[in-house]
Amino acid sequence: MTAKTENTAQLEQIQPLALWNRDQRDYPLNICVPQLVAMQAAITPDAIALTAGEHVLSYGELNRQANQLGHYLQSLGVREGTLIGLCVERSLNMVIGLLGILKAGAAYIPFDSDYPIERLSFMLQDASIPILLTQQHLATRFQHSETKIICLDSDQALLLQQSIEDPALSMAANSLAYVIYTSGSTGRPKGVQISHGSLLNLMYWHQRAFEITATDRATQVASPAFDATGWELWPYLTCGASVHLIDEDTKLAPEKVRDWLVEQKITVTFLPTPLAESLLCLNWPATTALRLLLTGADVLHTYPSPDVPFALINNYGPTEATVVATSGRILPDKEAKTLPTIGQPIDNTEIYILNEQLQQVPVGVHGELYIGGAGLASGYLNRPELTLEKFIPHPFSDDPNARLYKTGDLACYLPDGQISFIGRTDHQIKIRGYRIEPNEIIAALDRHPAIQKSVVVAHEDVSGEKRLIAYVVLSPERVVTVRELRDALSESLPDYMVPTLFVILEELPVNQSGKIDRTALPLPNASNTLSDTAIIAPTTPTEERIAEIVATLLGVDQISIDDNFFMLGGHSLLGTQVIMRIVDAFGVDMPLRTIFEAPTVRLLSAEIEQRILAKLEAMSDEEVLHLLQ
Repeated sequence: MTAKTENTAQLEQIQPLALWNRDQRDYPLNICVPQLVAMQAAITPDAIALTAGEHVLSYGELNRQANQLGHYLQSLGVREGTLIGLCVERSLNMVIGLLGILKAGAAYIPFDSDYPIERLSFMLQDASIPILLTQQHLATRFQHSETKIICLDSDQALLLQQSIEDPALSMAANSLAYVIYTSGSTGRPKGVQISHGSLLNLMYWHQRAFEITATDRATQVASPAFDATGWELWPYLTCGASVHLIDEDTKLAPEKVRDWLVEQKITVTFLPTPLAESLLCLNWPATTALRLLLTGADVLHTYPSPDVPFALINNYGPTEATVVATSGRILPDKEAKTLPTIGQPIDNTEIYILNEQLQQVPVGVHGELYIGGAGLASGYLNRPELTLEKFIPHPFSDDPNARLYKTGDLACYLPDGQISFIGRTDHQIKIRGYRIEPNEIIAALDRHPAIQKSVVVAHEDVSGEKRLIAYVVLSPERVVTVRELRDALSESLPDYMVPTLFVILEELPVNQSGKIDRTALPLPNASNTLSDTAIIAPTTPTEERIAEIVATLLGVDQISIDDNFFMLGGHSLLGTQVIMRIVDAFGVDMPLRTIFEAPTVRLLSAEIEQRILAKLEAMSDEEVLHLLQ
């Protein structure tokens, strides 16, 4: 093949990419989310907007309470562009708080109430937040901050004195709507700035693509600090649909989630990938109202069965692209030998897959995924250098202000226009939907006086569960325990960023370039893994069975009966599996909260034996004899 022929063939392979990036649609930019919610409240004031358990809020009530909060914030000097923090648990107050901030013309910065105090303090200072909305029982976490604290529960009487009329607003499409903090490669979290125009593009695409109407019943599942929360709220509350908040206990168990979705007659839900995959494996009743299961935030490994009564939609998008950049339906495919795709670009979004010279690669060839279009963030808060590094000039646009976001994700276009996700160009990790920069964990580890060097990687066990493993070189003549390291990391990092295991090495392996060779890191084993105490072996058959269940799910050989499940790297989803297996093994009913109240083998064993004894005492003599036979 001549060079000319080869170039022509490559051009023919690249030409379809331009067509796949042409899904441009006009959408109104003159009215933003708070005005759209107000318009809906005027049309259907008595329609249900939100439910959380037995608590219900109509559109009229939601708008009135958000208006009162908006007026109070304006009376404190809040104006367009003011950054207001929100640290509350998932509740109706969470939505009132988010909408009230927007009503004031400000932008919200949501915090996770479970974040360590050091991380919360950093975010307050980094964003120079003048006002924080929270709850009374959380306010003590900010008692040393100079930020003004407003409690949405205990300060309710003050808020009720404010006007219920819609506040005057002057925001524009380029006004800031919210800032989401994500893990940072420099060792500190960074704030991603999203404008109202970008949010509106997500909202109108969602309503059009999924045919959302006022009759839909949607869900709110994500943490307030996760950018998906806005996706779960605004497309529905601006068109008259109702949003239903799932309780924390229910969302830990796939079967309970399924039953709740059916009971609440939910029609559209977004669930993070691991939970969505669990639901795809369940049987669904004929009465299921669910028509769309949206998922994303992690790599999807599962194709739906032809028997599931709803469509599965896989979505992809970093926070820097306003939640979703690509989307596509995943059809049943028992013969599939590849992972499900991440779909195609959404409205007004461009996806380019480029080589290191920023040239488009042909269809089927791997390259780095770049995102352009209406959904792009306006950059990182107070990080101009990082903004310039990640949001580069658009090499294929005539608009001098157009940019592309450099995702660091590897992907390729398939012949049908679908996009296949391959992996990362760097060491960024996704675990249970959370985006983790290992450098942030490494920085926290290296601040500990006992640690000389460290590296953090994700290790996938035989069950497919990904866990963080820290490899550390200790400082000379220093001794440290697992508990000490975990306690130190927990002061600045959220739980999902604390490694499961700590492997002790004399030196970190390096390659010929002098960089750490992650491929040469040894697998954790009993001889190299840091442990606090000697193993205390089970002494009863009950303890033996529980220890086997827990060790298997944690991917370790053995555990002590006094080891705390969560200190060993367990989390709520794994805890759900522990309880389910215990129920199957011992035939007793146990609520999910048991694993939080009794997180060791010894305590779980005592709880199980008490329940077995109570069950036997409630039986008649004939039932006991029948059971023994």
